[in-house]
Amino acid sequence: MSKIRIAALVSGGGTNLQAVIDQIEAGNIPASIEVVVSSREDAYALERARRHGIEHLYIGSKNFPNLKERNNKLKKILEEREIDLILLAGYMQILGGSIIEKYRNRIINIHPSLIPSFCGQGFYGEHVHRAVLEYGVKVTGATVHFVDEGTDTGPIILQKAADVEAGDTVESLAKRVLAAEHELLPLAVKLFAEGRLLVEGRIVRIKGGYFIGEACFDQRIR
Repeated sequence: MSKIRIAALVSGGGTNLQAVIDQIEAGNIPASIEVVVSSREDAYALERARRHGIEHLYIGSKNFPNLKERNNKLKKILEEREIDLILLAGYMQILGGSIIEKYRNRIINIHPSLIPSFCGQGFYGEHVHRAVLEYGVKVTGATVHFVDEGTDTGPIILQKAADVEAGDTVESLAKRVLAAEHELLPLAVKLFAEGRLLVEGRIVRIKGGYFIGEACFDQRIR
């Protein structure tokens, strides 16, 4: 099986990026990360890329103040490196419409809630977990989805629930949800790389069985 070529877009510490790198290096995902692009110059994710010998670049408001020029530069980088899959691993910038259109169903994002709950404009990072606690829900989780022109509105690939426990803080809840993210994102990349994701409108069907933790799922799509 040939390897797919990935571009990872980041803005922060890059723990989800690290989870994917680890699974690629373990031989579990037929892929290579060709480039890591950060919207923040000081993002620790860039250091993670450097440690693994991955090309890493800063493209943000300092060196490209104009958003259109920033997206044009990003698009050029993706095209030059013949990218098959764009991975949004905590990326806090707006992708240009031309990029979304060109890479339709080839851009994957991770979100720290069970979409369609606690998502959309303003719901990111600890804002999500604070809203979960304030609303009083008993279950939250993580979602991996394809990216479309909306905010957290693309077809859902995978989800995993996480209980909201008595006495939870934003920090404790975030830690539990992050553990779910670290399971889901590498799995979604693996399924994509193996050609096992079939998108039918809003529905993503998965060929063959797969595991999330100890739970086995099999949609029997052949």
